[in-house]
Amino acid sequence: MADISTIFFILLIIGIAFPALLTAWWLLFPSLISRAQNRVEKTPMQSFWMGVAIVIVVAIPVIILLALPFGPAKFIGWILLAAALALSSIGSAGIAAHLGARLLTQSTFSALSGFIRGSVILELTAFFPVLGWFFIWPLLLIMAFGATAFALLNWIPREKIIHAPEPILGQA
Repeated sequence: MADISTIFFILLIIGIAFPALLTAWWLLFPSLISRAQNRVEKTPMQSFWMGVAIVIVVAIPVIILLALPFGPAKFIGWILLAAALALSSIGSAGIAAHLGARLLTQSTFSALSGFIRGSVILELTAFFPVLGWFFIWPLLLIMAFGATAFALLNWIPREKIIHAPEPILGQA
């Protein structure tokens, strides 16, 4: 019974801590999170493919370091993995901000309330059995890596230029 209680309370604490972490990022670094949100909103596929590149670049040294039979190398591998996941939370905050902004168009929540609701929605989506664990969460994590990279590099998406059609000669 103690094992079940321990697992339950660990999941409960993580369930409370994740939206709090994203909210802290949003409050501490509003321009950074806004850039990540802008990337997720305007160029989600570019964020995804940038995330794929970042995951590959980070995964190769992590896998090599964790496979080495040398204790300090394993420690550095775990530190690198933890640092990468911590940085990806910036992109996750951008995704939560995007979800919160979408909620704000539907109701009269405050910006903070919308953001917290967006982060809870993001978290509960990842907790959904099987579909969330194996499909939604990995895709959102990869997109978060890409949004983080774009936000940290300050690469802002270009505005799309819409050209008016040329009038046909002879018509008014």
